[in-house]
Amino acid sequence: MRHVDEYGTMISMDKPTVTLGQVVLDCTDARRLAEFYRELLHLDYRAGDEPPPAGAGDPKGTDWLVLRNPSGGRQLAFQQVDELPEPTWPDGPHPQMMHLDLTVPTVESLNSEHSRALALGARLLRDRSDDPEEPLRVYADPSGHPFCVFVAG
Repeated sequence: MRHVDEYGTMISMDKPTVTLGQVVLDCTDARRLAEFYRELLHLDYRAGDEPPPAGAGDPKGTDWLVLRNPSGGRQLAFQQVDELPEPTWPDGPHPQMMHLDLTVPTVESLNSEHSRALALGARLLRDRSDDPEEPLRVYADPSGHPFCVFVAG
């Protein structure tokens, strides 16, 4: 399938050349949120984005940070903003714009990751871990972004 754009250029619609490289989360404390997801998902900082030594300034931590999956795949980035109202999921004046879906292989791992997520600073928003068709939990990360952990099936 082909399409002609407004400039008269023939564009193939069969093979996209654009790919998803990373998901970017706006937040008011980029370092704190990056550390949360680094620990939760076992990710690594992009070279140069690592936390500075204790007592040193952290200019990157107040701007833009990127986490990479050591085995490849999508990245997760954090962009610091001055203000950001916390989403009021599932209802309220500040609906979520997006959320992350994270998966685990078993209900046992769902339960063990629950403890880890809470210890790292997540807040439980909804518990459907006893759902026989799709066990899951919905959390808010330290910046208030909702994310789900569910058993992939």
